[in-house]
Amino acid sequence: MKSLVFFKLSLTLCLVIGVTSCNSNVKQVNQKKPNLLFIFPDQLRNAALGINRQDPVYTPHIDQLAKEGLVITNAISNYPLCSPYRGMLMTGKLPYNNTVLSNSNSNRFKYNNSWQKEDVSFSDVLVQNGYDAGYVGKLHLTSPPPIAGKDSVIWDAYTPKAYRHGFNFWYSYGTFDVHNTPHYWVNDAKEEELTYVNEWSPKHEADVIIDYLKNPSEKTRSKGKPFALFWSVNPPHPPYQYVPEQYAEMYEDKSLDELLVRKNVNLETQANSLAFHKGATRNRTNLAKDHVRDYFAMITGVDEQIGRVLQTLKDQGLDKNTIVVITSDHGEMMGSHGLMSKNIWYEESINIPFIIRWPEKIKAHQTSNLIVSATDVMPTLLNLLQATDGLPKDLDGEDLSALFLGKNEEEPTSALYYYIEEGRPESGHRGIRTKRYTYVITLDNGDTERRVLFDNVEDPFQEHNIAGENLEVENELHQQLLNQLKIKNDPWLSRYLKLTEINE
Repeated sequence: MKSLVFFKLSLTLCLVIGVTSCNSNVKQVNQKKPNLLFIFPDQLRNAALGINRQDPVYTPHIDQLAKEGLVITNAISNYPLCSPYRGMLMTGKLPYNNTVLSNSNSNRFKYNNSWQKEDVSFSDVLVQNGYDAGYVGKLHLTSPPPIAGKDSVIWDAYTPKAYRHGFNFWYSYGTFDVHNTPHYWVNDAKEEELTYVNEWSPKHEADVIIDYLKNPSEKTRSKGKPFALFWSVNPPHPPYQYVPEQYAEMYEDKSLDELLVRKNVNLETQANSLAFHKGATRNRTNLAKDHVRDYFAMITGVDEQIGRVLQTLKDQGLDKNTIVVITSDHGEMMGSHGLMSKNIWYEESINIPFIIRWPEKIKAHQTSNLIVSATDVMPTLLNLLQATDGLPKDLDGEDLSALFLGKNEEEPTSALYYYIEEGRPESGHRGIRTKRYTYVITLDNGDTERRVLFDNVEDPFQEHNIAGENLEVENELHQQLLNQLKIKNDPWLSRYLKLTEINE
């Protein structure tokens, strides 16, 4: 693998001499502590897994993992956009408490829209508790500075080692969407020392992870320590056409009606909304079919690479003592309500997969409608790993580990929903998603209030906004939302209350 760079002499000496001599705060751990393999493909909606029997997608390896563990049906991306979700995942804090208010890019450098060095994060706590921490794939948590004289927005960003929060194995980039020719900063590489690859990124990254798991000559991690490896696969994030033909062929004979089976898809509008994607050279009807096919094809391709990694985990005898999680940062509308992409309150956007397998600890063949928020992931997994030394006390998320283990404890009754305008934490939308309802207040167009209410049991495709029709339910959800925002010290709330006072 060309230009693959591993640990420098200083880190090697640290491992040889002993971790405690390099950092007195790092705890020595027994190697029997469970490992963590956390996999989160970008833009993978919950409906697009074969096991859910909704979208006609072939995902045999993820489906098999689901049968071997616990499937959470109400996992919610509270702010269904790449960077905000990742900020919540890594810090356990809501966007206005971790400064990642929108997608990180050079336009948001002035707002400091980045993962902060001072935030004690998921990986910091893992390392303090004796884990080797690794990160592979897309990070998208750093806003690069703009370049003088350059008008275009810069998305990709180098993350200096001091800002990596303890990750000692690093094979990553900021954001780069040409999936067939990815590039990476590897371990100690400087900003100008990129590793370029001519291979589909999920396949290449799976090879890197397989090498990490095999760990020849302990070149990727310390054999005597547990590991926590995060894999952020960019596909099925667009542009969709960058998918190997072997996967695309599996869907090419399917008609548009066979692929887009959700009742809320508007085919005409959906065809129009697809036109913004790169490579739009065909007429819009064929373009729509091609991108739906390619989205599902990418998911199947990612599934195959996940299968290779899981097989290696088993072959290396690591599967019994490794917690495996498969989830995503947000979903994809794919024509539902005439929309593409994400960053809206509909289920296609906010409802994400969450599958967790831990043999002999978490019972297999389980499905739960437990509500899990992005901010809950960090405290829950750290408690499952028994790696809580140094866990911050000011997290916005809850520890759900007891519920994952089947214990009878009080469950969360709702998840919050966010959309925030650039650099303005008091702006945008706020909502609440319970097991039955979705309720959202939007403040747009000169602070005009609009309310959205869906009964997700009676109307699972959210085709009928019943705001104003069932005032008893609406008022109850409205009060729940305001109470939650007050508890979370959301700056949006004071603005909203001031506006409603003016309008009364």
